[in-house]
Amino acid sequence: MMRRRDFITLLSGAAAWPLTARAQQGKMPVIGLLSSASLEVGGRLAGFRKGLSEAGYSEGQNVAIEYRWAVGEEDRLPALAADLVRRQVALIAALGGGESVRAAQAATTTIPIVFELPVDPVAAGIVPSLNRPGGNITGITNFTEELGPKRLELLHELVPMARSMALLITTDTPPQNLQDAARSRGLELKIFHVTREDEFEAAFAGMRGLRTAALMIETGRLLNTRVGQLAALAARHAIPASHTWSEFPAAGGLMSYGPDVRNQYRLGGIYAGRILSGTKPADLPVQQPTKLSLTINLKAAKAMGLTVPQTLLVAADEVIE
Repeated sequence: MMRRRDFITLLSGAAAWPLTARAQQGKMPVIGLLSSASLEVGGRLAGFRKGLSEAGYSEGQNVAIEYRWAVGEEDRLPALAADLVRRQVALIAALGGGESVRAAQAATTTIPIVFELPVDPVAAGIVPSLNRPGGNITGITNFTEELGPKRLELLHELVPMARSMALLITTDTPPQNLQDAARSRGLELKIFHVTREDEFEAAFAGMRGLRTAALMIETGRLLNTRVGQLAALAARHAIPASHTWSEFPAAGGLMSYGPDVRNQYRLGGIYAGRILSGTKPADLPVQQPTKLSLTINLKAAKAMGLTVPQTLLVAADEVIE
């Protein structure tokens, strides 16, 4: 006969049993979500879940997700990826940039991988071809680096008297296409390089000291996940600034031009669902953005004494008032 204390212990143990363990016991597939930073900002995770739902999967009902956040410490990614492989997840969603993808690729050649990347995955050596990614990997690419000249053009239209612009980057070398675009418009591009969050303040103070007329913020994990802080600094220093992601003007920044980040992650969720349903990653071509959005924050423009041209207002997909 089972004693009451033993029965209570058994019940409490069952309640504490992780969802993933119960899911695996019931043959529920498990997705390992690997990211160098949390995807909670900007609706990224909501977009991924929406895509899964469209593909017929709902977290906690017929699919489980194991979350592995590196929280900015990219050197942890290989161990996190290896842990997901040991747990025999059905799929790894490497959604935190290039380092997450490379860690997943190094950890497994058999478990399917779905990525989301802001760079050309062919040039980065992730896949041999967009149409035929091959092997166990496919995903979504933004090609945001290719959008730099257009973002510069739109920002210059908003501040036409500018003779110089700042470029905030985390890499060692500015994109050549952006330098060429600035030169063709007679603009001097002043480079401000940051690698840590505590360097932002000095960078913006330097821009203000040089009387920089406008600012281009490049993509990168650090600059993508600190949009609120960057928007606040741009407002405090009265520097008209442009970012790729619409999260920037939503947080009080001036403008953005690029893919809809939530939709990009939604597409990643759809691919994950299709793979769980039996489609091979090699049969799914890498997707590129089909729609680019221009977002303008009129309140931020007014605070900086800027008049937004009617041409930009008409072209904008979203105007924040």
